[in-house]
Amino acid sequence: MTITMHEIAVPSFRKHLEALDAILDKAVVYADAKGIEHEALLSARLYPDMYTFKKQVTSACDFAKLSVARLAGLTAPVHDDTETTFAELKTRIAETLAVLDQAQAAPMEAAADEAFSIKAGPRELHFTGREYLLHFALPNFYFHCATAYGILRHNGLDIGKRDFMRRMPPA
Repeated sequence: MTITMHEIAVPSFRKHLEALDAILDKAVVYADAKGIEHEALLSARLYPDMYTFKKQVTSACDFAKLSVARLAGLTAPVHDDTETTFAELKTRIAETLAVLDQAQAAPMEAAADEAFSIKAGPRELHFTGREYLLHFALPNFYFHCATAYGILRHNGLDIGKRDFMRRMPPA
């Protein structure tokens, strides 16, 4: 049995973006109940040289939408990373999910062995589509999702592994 690029990427991105969306709802309820300014959570970070919570969310969205768009031959919407509220982050997630909905399996599978390059900061990185998805896009996506989760957990939000994993198979 073979698993396709689409089967690897789209359900994984979707599941964790939906989990992130649900965590945003919990963060709003938590902040309001505790009298915490939303901006305090949105601008929180684990360490001074790390991205803020909102940048972690937008980065996760970017890795999902840009990788799927690149592999599926789609044009991804451009975002200026100007989100300043939980509601705006939820919109960003919804727009990312819409890109995932457009992705078709055939072009993604065709891209698996194609060579291409991307700019990552000052460097140019070279991959096949499969390498890009498995060794760059997915790990970066999970890193930003987990870091966003960690920032909220560090700031007292009562979330656990089930919140991060979202739908888990029954025991």
